[in-house]
Amino acid sequence: MTAVLPERARLHPAPGAVPDLLERLAQAPAGRTAVVAGGDELTFGALRARAMRFADRLTARGIGPESVVALCLPRGADLVVALIGTLTAGAAYLPVDPKLPAERRSYLIEDAGADLVVTAGKGEASTAGVAPHLPVADLSAPGPELPYVPVAIGSDTLAYVIYTSGSTGRPKGVEIGRAAVSALLAELEDASIAVTDGGRVGWNASPSFDASVQQWVRLCRGDTLVMIDEETRADPTLLARFVDEQALTDLDITPSHAEPLLDLLGADGGPRPLTLLVGGEAVSPALWRRLGALGARGVLRTVNLYGPTECTVDATAGWIGPDGEPHIGRVLPGLRTRVLDAALNPVPEGGSGELYLAGPRVGRGYRGRPALTAERFLPDRAGPDEADGGADGASGAGGARMYRTGDLVRVLPEGRLAYLGRADGQVKLRGHRIELREVEAALAATPGVAEAVVVLHPEVHGAPGLVAYHRGSGGAVAEADLRAHLGAALPAYMVPALFVALDRFPTTVNGKVDRAALPAPVTAGPVVPAGEDGAPDGLSASQQLIAKVWATVLGAPRIGPDDNFFKLGGHSLLAIKLVSRVRAELGVALPVKAVYANPRLRDLAAHIDTLVAATASQDR
Repeated sequence: MTAVLPERARLHPAPGAVPDLLERLAQAPAGRTAVVAGGDELTFGALRARAMRFADRLTARGIGPESVVALCLPRGADLVVALIGTLTAGAAYLPVDPKLPAERRSYLIEDAGADLVVTAGKGEASTAGVAPHLPVADLSAPGPELPYVPVAIGSDTLAYVIYTSGSTGRPKGVEIGRAAVSALLAELEDASIAVTDGGRVGWNASPSFDASVQQWVRLCRGDTLVMIDEETRADPTLLARFVDEQALTDLDITPSHAEPLLDLLGADGGPRPLTLLVGGEAVSPALWRRLGALGARGVLRTVNLYGPTECTVDATAGWIGPDGEPHIGRVLPGLRTRVLDAALNPVPEGGSGELYLAGPRVGRGYRGRPALTAERFLPDRAGPDEADGGADGASGAGGARMYRTGDLVRVLPEGRLAYLGRADGQVKLRGHRIELREVEAALAATPGVAEAVVVLHPEVHGAPGLVAYHRGSGGAVAEADLRAHLGAALPAYMVPALFVALDRFPTTVNGKVDRAALPAPVTAGPVVPAGEDGAPDGLSASQQLIAKVWATVLGAPRIGPDDNFFKLGGHSLLAIKLVSRVRAELGVALPVKAVYANPRLRDLAAHIDTLVAATASQDR
C-alpha cells in the first residue's frame, strides 16, 4: 500500500526568507515543457507526478530528511525525476557518475553513508557496500496519482553531497543545505543572469560537479531543462547545431570548451543573445576579448562565474564586455568577501590576498570530516558591516563562519576581484578541480612505484595537462601499467597526460622535492615508424598522412599503427583538435565520437579512409 504520511506539508518560509526551491517548482505551469532529454519530454505536471511517486516510495522505505540517496544514473529524464523526487522526500542526493571506475563509485557511496543507491537497471553500475540498490524504474513506475506535497524540511536540511578531489588522497564530500540552494537561484535572478520567462537551459555539466546544480535549479523557476548528451557535449559542431535547434537561451560551459564553439555561433542562430555562463577555470585575456566582441555584436551575453563547491556553486559574477582585463566580478548577495593577508588582516583596494567567503550560502562542511571542516570553515570574526559584498544579517558573534577558498585574488575598484591562482596544491584543469596530492597518492600506490610527484604543466600537446614524475622501487614501471592502475582508481580527467621516469628527484636544501627543478616534459616531433623499404610500418600512404596529423596533435615521439590515442595522453580537447586538423588537411567531416569509437590508429585511419572514399563518390 502506498504510504501517505502526515508530516508532508507545504513549506512556509519565514518572513523575508527565500522561498524553497520546491515551493517554486510547484507553481510552474503544468502544461509547460520541463525536461527535454533526447526523444523524451516531460511537462511540469508529469515531472511533479513522477517525482511525487518516487518520493512516496522513498518515504515508505524510511528515507527522509538527512537521508542520502546515491543517484548512479546517466544524464536523462530519469535522472531529473530521481533528483527532484529525492528532494521532494526531504532527502539529499549524492551524484555518482556511472562512468566512474567501480572502485571510486564504491568509495563515494560508502564514504557518504548512502542509504540507497538508485541505478538505471537491475545489476547496472552496481557497487560494493551495504546500501541497497534499486532500479529507477521501480521507484518512478506508474501508480496512484498523488498531490505534489513535498516533505517539510528545515532551512539547513541537507540538499546534496558532492565530492571534490581531496588533498589527503581521498575525495571529500561537501554538504550543502536546502536554503543555500534556494538562495542561489534567487541570486542568479537578482544578478540578471537568470532572466528568461520560460527559458530553455542546457544541462551541460556532469551531475557529479556542482555546476550542474546551477543548471537544474532553473527548473524551479519554470524554465525548460534541455539535457545535452555526451556525444554532443564533446563535439563543438554538434553543440553549436544543438544550441540553435533546441533554441537554447542559456548555456553553462568552461572556457576550454567555449573556445572552439565561438566560431560556430552566428548572430542569425537561435534566440540571441545567448546567455553564456562561463566558469570552472580562468578566462584568458584573448578569450575575454573574443567573448566581449561577440557580446558587442549581440550574439552573446556572457557572465564569468566563480565559486567553490563549498559555497553553493557561484560566489561572484562578472559580466564580460568588449574592453578591460579578465576579472571574476563582484560577490553575489548571499555571500560576503574577505580578502585577507597571511595574518588575516583585510587587504586594501589594489592589494592581493587570499579570498575568504562568508554568509548563509557557505556549506555545512565536509561529510564525516570534522577536523577538515574546522580547518577550512573558520569563525567569521568580522561582522556584516565590514563586508565587501553587503550585509545579510549574520555576524561573527552569532556563530557565522567563513570558508577559506585557497584562491588568491587582487582587489579591484568597485568591489570587483581579479583571480590570481591557487595558494596550495590544487589546480583546475578543463573545468575540473583536482588536488595533485590525490593523484600522487594513487600513483604512489601503483606496484613498483617508490616515489611520485604530479604537476600541472602549461604546455602538454598544445594545452595545459598533468605530468606525472615517478621513480621505480626496483626498475622501470611500464607506462601502460601506470595508466591502467590510475584508470581503475581515478576519473579519466585525473589521469596524467604524460609520465616521466626519473632515477632520482631533485631536492631542496631541506631535503624536500624541488618541484621547480623537475625536468620539462619532452614532447618530441612526430616520428612514424618505417619498415626496411622506407614505407610506414603497417600503414598505407593515406594512413601515413593521418598518422602524422595524429602525431602532431599528440606531440608524441613515435606513432605506430596499434597505438591508442587516449593511452598516449589524448583527451576531449585534443580529440577536438584532431578532428579540426583532419577537416583542414583532408577535407573530411570527422565527428569527435569517431575518435572515441576508434581510439587505435589503425582503426581510426581505416574509418577516415572510408569517409574519404564516400566523399569522393558523392563528388563524381
